[in-house]
Amino acid sequence: MLLALLFAVVFFFGFRYCFPYFLHDLYLIYIRLRLRYRIKKCMKTNYTITDHFLDVVKTTPNKPFVYFQDECFTYKQADELSNKTARVFLQSGLKKGDVVALFSQNSPMFVWLWLGLTKIGCVAAFINFNIRSKSLLHCFEVSGAKVLVAAQELRDAVDEVLPSLQQQQVSVLVLSDKWSSSGVESFTQKMDQVSSAPLSPNVTSGLTLLSPAVYIYTSGTTGLPKAAILSQIKLLLMSFVHMSMGRTSDEVLYISLPLYHTTGFIGVVGAICLGSTVALRSKFSVSNFWNDCRKYNATAILYIGETLRYLCNTPKSLNDRNHNVKLAIGNGTRPDVWREFLTRFGDIRVIEFYGATESNCSFINYFRKIGAVGRDFFLYKWMNPYAFIKFDVDRGEVVRDSSGFCVKVARGEPGLLVSKITPWAPFIGYMGDMKQTESKRLHNVFKKGDTYFNTGDMFLVDKEGFVYFYDRTGDTFRWKGENVATTEVADILTMADCIQEANVYGVSVPGNEGRAGMAAIALKEGLKFDPTTVFKHVVNLLPVYARPLFIRIQESLSITGTFKHQKGKLTEEEFDPNKISDPLYFLDMKEKDYVPLTVNIYDSLVTGTIKV
Repeated sequence: MLLALLFAVVFFFGFRYCFPYFLHDLYLIYIRLRLRYRIKKCMKTNYTITDHFLDVVKTTPNKPFVYFQDECFTYKQADELSNKTARVFLQSGLKKGDVVALFSQNSPMFVWLWLGLTKIGCVAAFINFNIRSKSLLHCFEVSGAKVLVAAQELRDAVDEVLPSLQQQQVSVLVLSDKWSSSGVESFTQKMDQVSSAPLSPNVTSGLTLLSPAVYIYTSGTTGLPKAAILSQIKLLLMSFVHMSMGRTSDEVLYISLPLYHTTGFIGVVGAICLGSTVALRSKFSVSNFWNDCRKYNATAILYIGETLRYLCNTPKSLNDRNHNVKLAIGNGTRPDVWREFLTRFGDIRVIEFYGATESNCSFINYFRKIGAVGRDFFLYKWMNPYAFIKFDVDRGEVVRDSSGFCVKVARGEPGLLVSKITPWAPFIGYMGDMKQTESKRLHNVFKKGDTYFNTGDMFLVDKEGFVYFYDRTGDTFRWKGENVATTEVADILTMADCIQEANVYGVSVPGNEGRAGMAAIALKEGLKFDPTTVFKHVVNLLPVYARPLFIRIQESLSITGTFKHQKGKLTEEEFDPNKISDPLYFLDMKEKDYVPLTVNIYDSLVTGTIKV
């Protein structure tokens, strides 16, 4: 008996030593199986996000749902206000399946508008409030929206495109009583004139979990934002992930990320499924972040990598650990920032995850392994088939063997993440863009007839199986929490009088997450580079995060055999004037000009003396 017990103890500790993360892996599988069970249950009864919300209203009507500034809105108040927004939309002639574009900063009204649209079976298209002009019109047009609802603070952007919208006979509703532009109507005035009583159940008859719920825009290789379609079931899956992270109905989630962004919006949806509370801020404010957390007694926060870095860059205070935040959920933070955040602000459980808006796969770091987004292990891969494959950066295409199939990378080698498209891992695609939808599908990956989703993201798996984000492929990179489409920026640059051709790519700037924009350009014959004019051109036509910080002037731009711009060598050389003989320029917002990038400026950027 004693010998058997000793053997069992030795076996247990030996197993733990050889497979230290096995129990964690099993827990993740348990979570995934539980999510599938809940989804199946919802599918049997066609239980949508609206049903979740209305059930919470019935059970806890007076529970706080949204904190904003000095206001508190309960679930009952949210229900009544969203009934009002729904009636305004119905009176405007909308019916099930119609699309409405929302163009607003974070506010409770944003939530009421979305809930109102969901209640009547309409689709909300969330437009990034930073975009302007051509991109704004594109986002609106690709959605197929019949109505635009815009906030007062975005009046200038709307007025710029209003003639085009009116030509398309688009109804423009504004969240203001003071907007005097002709052809617009006040949404708030209409809300004052309608009832807050419950809507008839017949309004949403025929709505299913496969019906589109929202369009969230993501940048891509076309150069213009694409409207990723999120179905009702996709929202449930994403929100249930929040539930699996240990959050409860008693929590208060602080959201300063934009609601047009998937991470921010799913925070609201997850709160509904939990019956918990969110505290909203119109825009991220580093100086008010912890004050807000204390004010609303926040227990969880959402972040992107830049968020944590901004917080760590603030002056230290004796108040740094005076908060109740226990959980931070997000993606994109660097290991050194992660460590500094924990050291400075206390023992907060940071859950880093990966999951693009339109993607059919995701990773979650349950293990508190700093820098990782999750783990690669056989049970998870069995449930959701995926692989990391070889990708040729210069040619911009996957590597295939002599049989025409893709090649898996070895551990420790960067690989492109692809995920098999199955009924449990579908890829719906982009609204109104079949070409781009098809471009994300990889066929005949490991055998004839199979189809995988191409995430466009490179990862590296270490010897323990932990997965680390490595880089983006193709024509996008991430800066200031936003995806930057290189072809869109290149198109804008070549509209400048002196620029013949532009090759845009991302470069790393020490101390910053993501990649800053850099453009290699060739000038038109007989013309010189006009830095002041190009500066004005860039500032007028591109949002802050998309403006190239660096410009490199070349006699001609290198291309591949398939006539694509070569980016590999340019990315490696970055913006170092010690290595590059070509003229270099830096976007200097203080000087309001592109100024020559000297060694002194370069050193200041590398050391962080100059902030970008």
